Amino acid sequence: MLTLTENASTIVRDINAQQGQPDAGLRITSDAGDEPAFAVSTAEQAEPGDEVVEQDGATIYLDGNASEQLGDKVLDATLDPSGNVQFALGVQEG
Repeated sequence: MLTLTENASTIVRDINAQQGQPDAGLRITSDAGDEPAFAVSTAEQAEPGDEVVEQDGATIYLDGNASEQLGDKVLDATLDPSGNVQFALGVQEG
């Protein structure tokens, strides 16, 4: 299952608070392909078939393709010098 770093959890919570939806989450979707592309958007709730990842007060909804592709990954997030969020994926240890 996808896990989040402390930074990612904090940024996800902050994004939802800024949207005025502190109980919402981020939804990650992906197309099926050899080189998948991911889309991230805010969502008030999971859609049917979504996997729900909750960690440190942050909620992530993954569609079926994203769930398969990210099952062994760690999501990290940082803010660039302009204040834009940048997400990165790493492989879970152990």
